[in-house]
Amino acid sequence: MPPGTYPDGIAINDNPNYHYEYFERRCNIPMPSRSSELDLPGVTPSRQKRSRETTAALLDAGAELLKTHSLAELSIEALCRQVGATVGAFYSRFESKDAYFNALMALAARDGEARVSDMASGAPGSADLATLCRQVVGGIIGWMRAHEGVLRAALQHDDNRPDSWSPFKALARANTERAIPLLLPAMGKGRRAAKSRAIAFGFQVVLGTLVNAILNDPGPLSLHDAELKARLSDCLLLLLEA
Repeated sequence: MPPGTYPDGIAINDNPNYHYEYFERRCNIPMPSRSSELDLPGVTPSRQKRSRETTAALLDAGAELLKTHSLAELSIEALCRQVGATVGAFYSRFESKDAYFNALMALAARDGEARVSDMASGAPGSADLATLCRQVVGGIIGWMRAHEGVLRAALQHDDNRPDSWSPFKALARANTERAIPLLLPAMGKGRRAAKSRAIAFGFQVVLGTLVNAILNDPGPLSLHDAELKARLSDCLLLLLEA
């Protein structure tokens, strides 16, 4: 068996967000006979663990390829070669390339929802506003880095497929809704409506900056610069303190 492969020769890819074991661990879902964590529109469910691993490997490889290729450039043949699967195996799992990309977007959104829940439940009640801003911004950046290629592809195709960005718009709203009760106690008493509005605008600034970094990378800081978290956290903090 070659190093870095599953027993059936399928490559083990690097992005844990798309590993089969990841779904069970991250979502706290026991491994069922029909994998509910891969039960997505346009994806043929499977009872066999090996088959589910192939599906997860194909999703993982596509997420990685989209970091350096557009969706139009993503070749199903090249994708299958990368994981040691046949084109027939791909189409036995995914109805079409669009269905495949929809599955990638659904998994990215699912991971984002889990991170939002973690953010809301994991913050210490005594944390100050600066600490909370770093935590929130760090979580958003971590999610966007993990799904960078999928997010870029969704943005690039938003004009042609108006529904493609909808899950992420909903996720952005959920981030804001979860962050308001998290941040408000650290902002002091009174003026709740004005402070909630400030938080919503702060998130618009943070998310807009990150989307621009993913889509255009205008600089001076890229999505993967360590300085980005500190700068954006400070920006959010200043907006909330204003």
